[in-house]
Amino acid sequence: MRNRAFGSNNTMVSEVGLGTWQIGGSWGTVEDATAMEILHTAAEAGITFFDTADVYGDGRSEQFIGKFLKEHRSSVYIASKLGRNSNPGWPENFTRETMIRHTENSLSRLGVEQLDLIQLHCIPQEVLEDGTVFDVLRDLKKQGKIADFGASVESVQEGQICLKQEGLASLQVIFNIYRQKLITELFDDAKRQGVSIIARVPLASGLLSGKMGENTTFAQDDHRNFNRDGAAFNVGETFAGLPFEKGVELTEELSAWKPEGMSLAQMALRWILDYDAVSVVIPGASRPSQVLDNAAISELPPLSTELHAKLEQFYLEKVAKHIRGPY
Repeated sequence: MRNRAFGSNNTMVSEVGLGTWQIGGSWGTVEDATAMEILHTAAEAGITFFDTADVYGDGRSEQFIGKFLKEHRSSVYIASKLGRNSNPGWPENFTRETMIRHTENSLSRLGVEQLDLIQLHCIPQEVLEDGTVFDVLRDLKKQGKIADFGASVESVQEGQICLKQEGLASLQVIFNIYRQKLITELFDDAKRQGVSIIARVPLASGLLSGKMGENTTFAQDDHRNFNRDGAAFNVGETFAGLPFEKGVELTEELSAWKPEGMSLAQMALRWILDYDAVSVVIPGASRPSQVLDNAAISELPPLSTELHAKLEQFYLEKVAKHIRGPY
């Protein structure tokens, strides 16, 4: 596993991390034993960056990681998020008192005294523009409750707003073959300011696995069922904002382009790591074998210049016009 510099102190973390939305129970049910096996498999594969949030399974994801940390604290980097908790909910979530309480609750569930990174969790743009929440984050850092802070955002515009804030360590963004606008409109600015990029939704909610068809169905409590058109939250978080049927159609075309020896998912993840603005990509996993497949990306060679050019043209001509939601 190769490492990349991350955060204000250039801490070295694995370039392939683990997103833990699934083990919180937001993609259907992941059994407790499987969740713990996923975490341990990730550590054994050299993954050191774990991304979670207080709302993943209403704290379930953080609790699993807390158990895992009893054996692995010294070797992993934990990034959590706040701002979307239903208790008390918006707009009270953005008061100083609530942000401190939510941070302390995460610390308690994780069983640590300091979080490596806390991120604003896709909060309203007007709250980002106001900037008061960043003052609270800077105070939490001074108090030693967090080592760094960042923001998970939905759009380039929100990312640019956050980049104006002193002390910002990271931006978490939706970035994959179907979401390429950030390459030209955000990455260079982030690099100039030394802000690390965390790439989420790297496989477009599984579309880029190449294993879905038009007749694929999902559990009732899976966001790929109830949020495919943005009924519950930003549609961009589900299938990268593409209508499901169109996504399946586009993916079938992409499948023919994967290099010899790579799966489509591996090509999609390797494509992300070929951008040096990205510090870590955080695919999720619902079973240990997926963790191993994802971790293996780090050892694969970069995609060819010709393939990169082809994928850029594919995005511009066939994908961009179908993207929905803030972008």
